[in-house]
Amino acid sequence: MAAFLEDITPFYGTVERNAAGQTLEEFLESYNPDKYRNPSVTVDTIVIRHPKNPQTVETGLQLLLIQRGNHPSIGKWALPGGFVNLREDTIDAAKRELREETGLEGLPVEQLRAWGEYRRDPRTRIVTVAYLALIEEGMEVKAGDDASDAAFFDVTFRKTDERVEGDRLICEYSLDLACRDKNLRLHAQVEAGENLSGLLKEQTFSVKSEEGLACDHPAIIAQALFHLRERIQEG
Repeated sequence: MAAFLEDITPFYGTVERNAAGQTLEEFLESYNPDKYRNPSVTVDTIVIRHPKNPQTVETGLQLLLIQRGNHPSIGKWALPGGFVNLREDTIDAAKRELREETGLEGLPVEQLRAWGEYRRDPRTRIVTVAYLALIEEGMEVKAGDDASDAAFFDVTFRKTDERVEGDRLICEYSLDLACRDKNLRLHAQVEAGENLSGLLKEQTFSVKSEEGLACDHPAIIAQALFHLRERIQEG
C-alpha cells in the first residue's frame, strides 16, 4: 500500500535496508495495516467551570456533561467526546467534539491521560484520551451532534474511606453532581489507589458504583479532579 503520509523523509533513519532487503519505500508498499486488529481511539473532555480563585475541588466547581442520545449508555450523562478522525490530532478532535456537542469554542485544553481498559466499551476495543478544559462563569452551552442535552452540574467530591493494602494506599470517594435547573442528581463511588513507596505512584481509578453516569466516566472525572487539586495546591 502507499505510505500513509505524503512526506516520509523524517523516517528514513540511517537509510539502510532492513533484514528483508527493503528500502523504506518498499517496506511501506508491502506493509499491511490490517494484519493486526487495532483499537479505535476517542477523546473525552472534562470541562470544569470554576470561581476566579478556586481553593478546593471538593465544592464550588461545576462540571459540563451531555446526555447521550444513542447507544451505548443511552440516556445517561457523559463527558463530551467522540471518535478521532484518521487524519486528525487528538487535541483537535477534542476541540471539534466539544464544539459539535456543546457549542463551546476556543477553549485551551490539556491532555490528562489515556484510558485503555478493554472492558470499557461494548462496541469494540476503544482507547480514549482525556483532556481538561477550564472556564470561568458566564459561558453557555447547547447540545448538538449525538448529545440530546447538555448542562453544568455542581460538583461535590469527598473522601469516604482510606486503607492500606500491601504497598498501596486505597481511598474511596463520593462524587455527587447536581443540576438545579433540571432537578437532576447523579452519584458515583470511585476508588483511587497509588503506591506508598518508590518514584512512581501508579495511580489507578475505578468505578465502584454509579447512578446516571455513563461507563467509566466517573473515574475519568475523579482523575481530573486529582490533577486540578494538585494545580491549585501548586498555585
